[in-house]
Amino acid sequence: MEDIPTARVVIVGAGLGALYAALKLAPRPVLMISPEVLGQGASSAWAQGGVAAAMDPADTAEAHARDTLLAGAGTVDPAVARLVTEEARAHILDLTRLGTPFDRRPDGGYVLSREAAHSFARVVRVRGDQAGAEIMRALVAQVRETASVQVLEGVLATGLRVESGRVAGVEVALSGPQGSAPVLIRAPAVLLAGGGSGGLYALTTNPPRIRGQVIGMAARAGAVIADAEFVQFHPTAIDCGEDPAPLATEALRGEGAQLVNRLGERFMPALHPDAELAPRDVVARAIYAQSQAGLRPALDTRQALGARILTEFPAVAGACARAGIDPARAQIPVAAAAHYHMGGVAVDSDGRASLPGLWVCGEASSTGLHGANRLASNGLLEALVYARRCALSIEAALGPAADAAPVLLPDLPPGPVPDPALVARLRRAMTEGAGVLRDAQGLTRCLREIAAIEAAQPDCPALLNMTATATLIAAAALMRRESRGAHCRTDFPQTAPQGRRSRLRLSEALALRDSLTTETT
Repeated sequence: MEDIPTARVVIVGAGLGALYAALKLAPRPVLMISPEVLGQGASSAWAQGGVAAAMDPADTAEAHARDTLLAGAGTVDPAVARLVTEEARAHILDLTRLGTPFDRRPDGGYVLSREAAHSFARVVRVRGDQAGAEIMRALVAQVRETASVQVLEGVLATGLRVESGRVAGVEVALSGPQGSAPVLIRAPAVLLAGGGSGGLYALTTNPPRIRGQVIGMAARAGAVIADAEFVQFHPTAIDCGEDPAPLATEALRGEGAQLVNRLGERFMPALHPDAELAPRDVVARAIYAQSQAGLRPALDTRQALGARILTEFPAVAGACARAGIDPARAQIPVAAAAHYHMGGVAVDSDGRASLPGLWVCGEASSTGLHGANRLASNGLLEALVYARRCALSIEAALGPAADAAPVLLPDLPPGPVPDPALVARLRRAMTEGAGVLRDAQGLTRCLREIAAIEAAQPDCPALLNMTATATLIAAAALMRRESRGAHCRTDFPQTAPQGRRSRLRLSEALALRDSLTTETT
């Protein structure tokens, strides 16, 4: 494998966390690894709700932290909740300065939406459901103008190189359909900011490339993974046959939209005092139960919004139009879809992973903020807070910056790419065995199927990264013999008195998987 040394900090990913960290590291030379054109294919750009922050004078960071703790079902780190919510306002002001056109009132204040499990309207938004796209647009423009940032587009990180117990660089390959042989970019520090794991499921709201590869890459290098079992299913993915499924933002329910079944019955008021604005895990299980019973759940926005949905929520309106639905006149069919991974690479308050030389921010990390059930619109906030903290920590670790020449990749021969049939098989296995409802039998079947998929293409690093993350999710779910937040075990429906976070290395998850596979032979 060819070895390319650089003095640049390597950032894997091109979403909100990656872009913000690159700007915060300036003028230190940075190399961003982006599988697609900068700003495309990132989950951040698809985020509809916005960024949660206590911007209302009557609201407080303490109240935001309290809501975060309550939603997280007993496994949120209180110190992290305080740290993140206290920084929130400063990041909204910073994004505004960088050109994000947040919705504003005539008096200059921010328009705030209320989403599930928030005690206040505190979600700062852009044109109703365009927050992620507009924040990304502003940050991409800034990065394009920042001389210290080099972006390698069309390149995929496939592995981490560890030498003497320290991350020494990133193995990368071309991300096109032919793939390529890998090359090692040797760097003084590596920041992983490449998204979550929702695409490991057959029904997901995540962009097609977001399939746990970054978490898997860190796990295969030996990093500790925390809270892998906690996968959040969004209750209102638009059930129209698209893959990925378009999202009907929670802000619609904040505006008064109601969930009904094909009989016209509202089912949430009987399940939770907050009805449609109950925590996401509660609403997702209710939607899933309605679907399983053949009652075809739907979101009814007609009375609450009427024709306003067409102009105030353009992403939802566009998805409906593609499906032949007029949401001003008809209900929107919905389903629970894999949306956000609360688990990820375990990091400290500065974003440092258990492996020296490695930092992680955004959905690929597990900071302790989200616990068992992420509070709505805390995802983008966490990415901002930890991108900055990672940048400061990397600066402190590396000392004064030196100039660095651009990194040039050599011509690379074709290399292995994941077999699409195996990826589809993996996604089915995860949905069937490690989905909204789980039990020991289904999780065991899931782990055995992951092992078989892995064995079918053992020379493909990109697939191995996916199966590593899938193994960690299913193994951690099998080991957690209780129901808590987004993790619901039908064979262990009770919640343990004491909440605890899980920590797992891939070697431990593989040992469990191997023991289950051996039992059948």
